[in-house]
Formats: sequence, structure tokens, C-alpha cells
Amino acid sequence: MKCKVVIILIILISGNQLLAQEILRKTDAITLALEHNFDIREAGNNSEIALNNADIKNSGFLPTVAASGSANFSSTNSENILNTGEVQSVTGVQTERYSASLGVNYTIYNGQSRKFNFKKLQESLNLSELQSRSIIENVVLNIFNVYYEVARLTQNEINQKETLDISRERLLRAKYSFDYGQNTQLDVLNAEVDYNNDSINYLNIIQELDNQKRNLNLFLGRDVNTPFSVDTTLTYDENLSLEEILANTMSNNVAILQQNGAYRNAEYDIKINSASNLPTVGLNTSYGWNQNNLGKTSIFDSQNQTALTYGASVSWNIFDGGLTSTRKQNSRISLENQKLSMDRLKLNLNRDVNNAWSVYQTALFVLKAEEKNLSTNERNFSRTSEQQSLGQITSLEFRQAQLNLLNAKLNYNQARYNAKNAELALLQLSGELMNGEY
Repeated sequence: MKCKVVIILIILISGNQLLAQEILRKTDAITLALEHNFDIREAGNNSEIALNNADIKNSGFLPTVAASGSANFSSTNSENILNTGEVQSVTGVQTERYSASLGVNYTIYNGQSRKFNFKKLQESLNLSELQSRSIIENVVLNIFNVYYEVARLTQNEINQKETLDISRERLLRAKYSFDYGQNTQLDVLNAEVDYNNDSINYLNIIQELDNQKRNLNLFLGRDVNTPFSVDTTLTYDENLSLEEILANTMSNNVAILQQNGAYRNAEYDIKINSASNLPTVGLNTSYGWNQNNLGKTSIFDSQNQTALTYGASVSWNIFDGGLTSTRKQNSRISLENQKLSMDRLKLNLNRDVNNAWSVYQTALFVLKAEEKNLSTNERNFSRTSEQQSLGQITSLEFRQAQLNLLNAKLNYNQARYNAKNAELALLQLSGELMNGEY
């Protein structure tokens, strides 16, 4: 009864797996991620902020224009006593005052401080774009890791299903043989145990496969339960060389490029702080208008004035108590730290590339060895099957050959994707991940 329940459950799950599903190709996965992945979209927004900051309008190179205006109204009661004792009083005298002005200020020279501040803003934009690239590369690498895990489990499901079918056939044959008195109940029980174990392994693979598909959907920024199948074919880059990868890493690795940008910013800081010792020269001009309606108590009934003013200004921070000197010293030390960081980064990347190359070479060797091992086990299982059909071997010997073949398939499948993931790790270090073959 238990065996029948397992068979029904497997049939139901297998039926669901066979439903029409979209084939999610590797290029499709990358396209979806670039459009919908949350980390990539957030990085794009940060780059847009940096782009706004690097605009000429945020540099101090443009003049400033300010306008102002006012209107004031008053009602005045006054009482004046003359020397003769006569009292003159006036009530409710209305006065109105209007004014407006427009001013323009422009800094001609400030020791080139704004020039280097603007360069820092542009470098910050470059760093923001490099940060976006780093995020994209990490997301793409994660997507491929999960994609290839889905592909590996897909192939494992096929392999485990083949093993399960063989165990089912063996169980049926053992029952028929027992019914006709050709073997014992023990053979039937062994075959049933093996079938149940294979069923459990098959169900576990399906569950793990479904979980990994949800993980991939999450990276793609879509409904985690979206059904799909993947392309299990693999291509390898046969032209990789350690020397070329090291050269590309030192020139195109995103961390190297970011460190170069940080070094340039440290140089700009020195120049900005040095500019604090130089004078600032500016021009200014303004145009103003005033209209006063003074009322009956004034000599004049109204006044109307316009004025155009212009001039130049110079300011020079000759001594600020040593603050500028301290900033200059600290900026030189920061530049030295950036040099040290670059040297350390190059050593770390050199180590990482050599380690990744060793992993890659080992993975390729294991792949070839597992391919040979699989071929040997396939031949061995074929001969064992022939002997089993002739009754020349025991069920335990057949089972061992069956397990050997399954393990060989699983190990070869694992080796295929280990080699590909090792290749992708090298491509990321060299800055060529987005140009690789998938």
C-alpha cells in the first residue's frame, strides 16, 4: 500500500513538472535582472543622483542672481505744537513704500577651488557608475550560480528519475519472480526498500529544484512562483590564460578602477586645500527701485528712486589660525593612504586570481576524470544488466552497479557546473564577466 502511495505521488509531481513552462535562457535571465532586479534598480537611482550632482549647475561656475521686493503701508496720527502754542493735529495720514531690486554676483577667481570641486563631483559620478557596475556584476554572478544550480538539479532529476524507473522495474520483476517461485521474499523486500529510497531521493531533488527556482525568480525581480525551465547546455572559454587574466585584472577590475578614482579624489583634495591660501575675486551688480507715497505731513508728496550699482570685491584669508595648513597636511597623508590601499589591493587581487586559476584548473581536471568515470560505469552497468537478466549475479550486485552509475552521473554533472562557476569567477576578477560565454 505504501509503495502505491509513493508511485501516485511521484506521478502527480512528474505531471506538474511536465506542464508547459517557458524556457528561461541565460541571456533572458540577464535581461530580466537588468530591468527588474531591486539592487540594480537602486544602484541606477544612485547613479542618477551622482549625475545630478556632477552638473555644471552644482559647480559654482555660474553666477548667482537674486531678486527681492517689498511693500509697506502705514496710517499715522500726529500732533504738532508750535512755539506760538498753536496745535496742529493730523489723523489717518496714509504712507506707502514700495521697493524692488535685482542683484548678480559672480566669482571670477577663487584659487581654482571650484574647478577641483567640480572634478571631484565628476569623479564621484564615475565612482557611482563603477559601484553600479560592481553591483551588476555581483548580481549577474549570483544569477548564474543559481541558474546553473537549477540546471544541475534539473539534470539530477532526470538521472534520479532514470534510477527510479530501473528500481521500479526491478521491484516488479522481483514480485513476478516471487509469485512464480523463482526467488525469495527477501529479494522483494530489498527491491522495495531500494525503490522507496530512490523515491525519497527523487522527491528531495524536486523540492530542492523548486526552491532554487524561487531563488532565481527573486533575483529576476518577478513572482517567485513563476514556472520556467532552463537551458542545461554549457560552453567553456578555451582561450583563457593566466597572464591575460592577470593583465586584465590590473587594468579592468572594478575594485582597481574604484581605487584609482579614490586616489584622484585625494589629489583633488590637496589642490582644493591649497586654493584656500589664494585670494577670491568677485564681481557684483544690482539694480534697485523705490517708490514712496509720503502723504500730507511730508514736504514731498512722493519720492521715486532708481539705482544701478556695480563693483568688485577681493578677499584673502591670509591666516586662519593654521586650519588650512592642517587640512593640507591631512590631505597629503590621505593621498599616501590611497597609495598603500592600491598596493594592498593589487597584491590581494594577484593572490585571488592565482587561487581562482588553481581552482579552475582543478575543476577542469576533475571534469575530465568524472567524464571518464561515467563512461566506465555506463559500460559496467550495461554488462551488469545483461548478467542480471541471465540470473548470473545477485540483486545486491546489481544494486551496487546501479548506485555506482547514478553517483557517476551526479558527480559528472556537479563537475560540469563547478568548472563553469570557476570560469565565471575568473572572468569577474578580470573585469570581463559581462563579455563572457555562458
